Amino acid sequence: MSLAVDGLSKRYGGLCAVDGVGFTAAPGEITALIGPNGAGKTTLLNLVSGVVRADQGQCRLFDTDVSDRTPHELASLGLTRTYQSPQLFDDMDVLSTVMVGAHLGGSSGFVGSMLRLGRSRADERRIEERAREAITRVGLPDALLQRPATDLAYGLQRRVEIARALAMQPKVLLLDEPAAGLNARETLELAELVHDLAQGGLIVLLVEHDMDMVMGYSQKVVVMNFGRKIAEGTPEDVQQSQDVIDAYLGTEAVLEGGDA
Repeated sequence: MSLAVDGLSKRYGGLCAVDGVGFTAAPGEITALIGPNGAGKTTLLNLVSGVVRADQGQCRLFDTDVSDRTPHELASLGLTRTYQSPQLFDDMDVLSTVMVGAHLGGSSGFVGSMLRLGRSRADERRIEERAREAITRVGLPDALLQRPATDLAYGLQRRVEIARALAMQPKVLLLDEPAAGLNARETLELAELVHDLAQGGLIVLLVEHDMDMVMGYSQKVVVMNFGRKIAEGTPEDVQQSQDVIDAYLGTEAVLEGGDA
């Protein structure tokens, strides 16, 4: 039971954004994907999540080839993601925002929900319950449920987006720079949350620049540079790789956890 990426490649004209990258990510673990800006990390996440179709290679989810699946199809199979900037809806409160994610599992579908059919009303109750469970799981207080999500502080918006993803009841969670824009305390709290989610059995694929979070909480680190994988291993292994030091980590200060 894993997420397996094998030889994924994507070109844009003469630029090879992702060049034959492969790795596996296991349940109960955080697999971190790191590298300099422009290394191809977000493009790879887009390939895995179905936002962009790969030119070559394969992505397998629990031994099923999902290379050509859409984001909606992947979500129904248990894979979902967040983005570098929170994708929230103006004037929608926190509970409703998270319920959007939970709606994916509603058996009556969107039309039934709009018409408030009898079966849909039962779905709505289940959807709200799932949304509330996800909101509790990310540590958002009930006092915020009726607040517009876009009015919250940035760190709380991050948690709303993660809650929306969790409301889909995923098995795989892709996080694209979730600590971007957060202060040190917020980053530590987020790292603890992501750690707890992985410990609960999720496969977590994390793209992140904060080295304290990556090296302190990941079980596996995959390093990219110029679209290619240059290293893979435990945080300790990666920190000792000269290729990684030369390409990305650089100084001893960074290796010890400074910002990168």
